[in-house]
Amino acid sequence: MAKKFFRVAVEGATIDGRSIKRAWLTQAAANYDPEVYGARVWVEHMRSYSADSPFSAQGDVIELKAEVIKGGKLDGKMALYAAIAPLDDLVKLNKRGKKVYSSAEIVPEFADTGEAYMTGVAVTDEPASLGTETLKFSAEKDKKRFSSGFIATELDYGDEEEDDDDDDDTRPEPAAKRASVLSKVLGKFRKLNGRQEDTEKFSAQAAEVMEETAESVEDLQGRVDKLESENKALNKKFTKLQAALDDQTEKLSKQDGSGTKRPAATGSETSDAVADC
Repeated sequence: MAKKFFRVAVEGATIDGRSIKRAWLTQAAANYDPEVYGARVWVEHMRSYSADSPFSAQGDVIELKAEVIKGGKLDGKMALYAAIAPLDDLVKLNKRGKKVYSSAEIVPEFADTGEAYMTGVAVTDEPASLGTETLKFSAEKDKKRFSSGFIATELDYGDEEEDDDDDDDTRPEPAAKRASVLSKVLGKFRKLNGRQEDTEKFSAQAAEVMEETAESVEDLQGRVDKLESENKALNKKFTKLQAALDDQTEKLSKQDGSGTKRPAATGSETSDAVADC
């Protein structure tokens, strides 16, 4: 079955004030090789370490080509086309009319080549590039992708530092710690909006944030396990005390409640008896 290509980027100005260079598109098409670095399909450029997340990879770029547009308002412009193999979830999303455009992730100077390379492509409803085509996938295997604008990313942590305080008395409570970690993670992704960034740097720093999150979750899980262990110990002690109380109550209920009476006085047989004081 012949591959179907979708236009994913067009040279020139983008809607957010950036510019896609013709050389980037021709170099990306000429250099692309899945065996060197395979470009995957993402939702809104978001990555997830969880395979079950809606932000996990949704497919792969099989092939790229660059061609000049003939006719129409974009006549003479260089365009980048991608053939895409979507996964089932992306096909379902596409059939619902969601995320039907694309946004290409191009590194202007990839590795040590000095030339552009496409490292990924995202499905989106707001492409930056002009002239992108809507994606239409069928349930068949060999499917293609979308086209969109160029994006370069860069996570900048600024002056933020990790809290290395080991004092348990000053350590934040679990709920507060979770909120702090989540805010930090979301803060990093908010910085992506409208900024160009290097894919390799993004991957490294995103991995660092995810590792920090995993360590926090592991720490919280350890606290939960400790509380569960202490709770089990308290339950055992309570059970023993309850059994002892029940046993004592049963013993007391079987005792004679009449008490021991003092024999009645019978008096003295003689009149000269003397009281022993």
